Amino acid sequence: MLAFLPIGLVLAILLRFSGEGEIFYRQKRVGRNGKPFGVVKFATMLKDSPSLGTGTITQKNDPRVLPMGRFLRKTKLNEIPQLWNIFVGDMSVVGPRPLTKETRDYIPKEILDEIQDVQPGLSGIGSIVFRDEETIIHESGEDYHTFYAREIAPYKGAVELWYKRNRSFFLDMKIIFVTLWVVVMPSSKVLPKFFPDLPKHPIFNP
Repeated sequence: MLAFLPIGLVLAILLRFSGEGEIFYRQKRVGRNGKPFGVVKFATMLKDSPSLGTGTITQKNDPRVLPMGRFLRKTKLNEIPQLWNIFVGDMSVVGPRPLTKETRDYIPKEILDEIQDVQPGLSGIGSIVFRDEETIIHESGEDYHTFYAREIAPYKGAVELWYKRNRSFFLDMKIIFVTLWVVVMPSSKVLPKFFPDLPKHPIFNP
């Protein structure tokens, strides 16, 4: 937290004097064993975003995203405040991404029952696999919620289940390294090399 404090202060000042002037955004997510908590991010979208457009699902070139928000989302700097969630025990550094109740309900119940006792993470295998989620949904040409429910949610559940069954300190270190790698080089195809036994999907992990 101390290491990221200087960057956080600069971003907070820029956000205060741009867009709607909001610095932080707190959204209710579902944590370990179904316990809700407020995930903290730097504000990147309009304040009323959850009640506009596609709700809690963000699309490519989403008009609700503010100009500075596009930069923060692309670089993942909007996630920095979640270090506070880690500090207070809501999250871990690595684990399944905490979902909203709406998107979590799309994941098959039998998978949720098995993975719900894992602490959600700032990053994780799901964060890497689905880093282009908005673009892929957009390019499908389908209704966002229909495509999410049919293609994304079941595969999200599958990769998080894979993480739980293979969880280790070494795997977490690989996930942290690959997370940093794809932030710097987002077009890099490193998944097969670092996670060769990851469940396959014809769109996300062919």
